[in-house]
Parts: sequence; structure tokens; C-alpha cells
Amino acid sequence: MIEIGKLNTLTINNQRDNQFYLDGGELGDIALADKEFRGQVGDSLRVFVYIDGKNQTIATIQIPKAQADQVAWLKVVSLSHAGAFMDWGLPKDLLVPFSEQKCKMVEGRFYLVRLFLDENNRIAASMLLDDFIQDEAFYYKEGQAVELIIADETELGFKAIVDHKYWGVLYKNEIFQPVKKGQSLSGFIKKVRSDHKLDLILNQEKYGQKVDSTSAKILSVLEKHGGYIALTDKSPPEMIYDTFAVSKKVFKQAIGGLYKQRKIVIEDKGIRLVDKK
Repeated sequence: MIEIGKLNTLTINNQRDNQFYLDGGELGDIALADKEFRGQVGDSLRVFVYIDGKNQTIATIQIPKAQADQVAWLKVVSLSHAGAFMDWGLPKDLLVPFSEQKCKMVEGRFYLVRLFLDENNRIAASMLLDDFIQDEAFYYKEGQAVELIIADETELGFKAIVDHKYWGVLYKNEIFQPVKKGQSLSGFIKKVRSDHKLDLILNQEKYGQKVDSTSAKILSVLEKHGGYIALTDKSPPEMIYDTFAVSKKVFKQAIGGLYKQRKIVIEDKGIRLVDKK
């Protein structure tokens, strides 16, 4: 069955007047829009199928930046009486109708949008993510790998879209790398809460493992810097993160453990490697 607004694998059915046509099953022959394509009858192609402005079903070998039912970070390239048009990787730009705009869109800026099929099966985009992205998720398990798109920053951390379908939360004190709105990255389900909402994490490493690996990194950095670095558990979190890419809490646990093992001395303005001579 052909999926409009998505990638499909179709076979070249025939060629007429230098135009290739693909086998669209119940939809009949589907014209291939790529005039420069060179192939032959019987070839199987991975194509994007969509409805054009003339209400015709068309296919192209060009791959868009997103498909129907997906979320993407796209740039507005022009404005018109119909709405805003975004660059999504195909010659004909993607329309965001005024009714689907959360705020007045500005040419040249990027926005997080969700692609959908309108009442005529034509693909369009919407800024109204809450109309499509669900708060409650089912069937996920702790530790499961997922694909994330970073959305808005909150007091807790960042909202993220999980697998283009569900909202989840990345907590600020568990983010050990720079993230920004619109960024796509891999993550994991940290916890499925009792209300079926998702807590997320970027690194599946257990907290204890994080402390241990940080301890080893601290010792390595100390050895490379003559046995002393100007960081303590009272240093700003930003300085700690810039040096070790961990939270202040993890750093504090790590140097506390090293101190108890008598591997370091904690001074007023830094930590020093214990001389074992």
C-alpha cells in the first residue's frame, strides 16, 4: 500500500515520452518527477510520494528532510498570503498555513514543526506540536534506545520529542553535553512514570559508573597538569562541566571518593595529587 507523504519502494512500470512511471498499485501509474533520472523498466526505486499542486500523485528520488508524521527543525525561506514556506529539501517549499502558526513566522529563522497531510492529502507543516505530540506513552521500557528532538528549555531541563510521537523530559542535572532546540540525537528511556510520562537520559551509564569514570578522568588530568588543578566542589558548575563534562554533584562525589582513598588532597582553591614517594 502506498503511503502518501512518505518514502516507498516502487518499481518502474513503463516509460512514455521520456517520462518514467512507477507501479502505484491501486493508485495506478505514478509519474517520476526527476526528469534527469536514468533507469529502465523493472528497476526498484526508493522514492518519496506526494500530492502536487495539481492534485496529482507524484514521486521523486530526492529525499526530503522530513516526512509526514515527523518533526523537523526547518528554515522559513519565504512568506506569502497563504502562510510561510520552509526549506525541506525538495524543489517545492513546504507550506505552514497561518492557522498552523503558533506565532508570526519570520523569514530566515528556524522553527520546530510537525509535518502532516491536510484534507486533500497534501503535505503541510504545523507549529502546533501539542496537537500531535502525546503526553502519555505506553509500551516503552527503562533503558530502551529512542530518537530525540530537543524542544523548549524549562526550569527542569529540556522538553524533548521521543520518536516523533511523545513528549519527554531531560533533566538539567543529568545533561552532560551542550544541547539546543531543534537538535536531533539519540537517548534512552530513564523511567516511565506512573502517569505514563517519560523521563529521558542521553547517556545510559549508571550514576555509580559515571562517578567512577569521572574519578579516573580527574586522576588523569591531575597527572597531565603537574599534580594540581584549580577546581574544588565549590567551583562554579560551568567550570566543572567545561573540564570534565559532568555535573557538580558527580564531580563532588568523585573527589570525595578520591580523598577517602588518599589519592588527592583537597585544598582551598584546588585539588592536588598525593605524592606517593
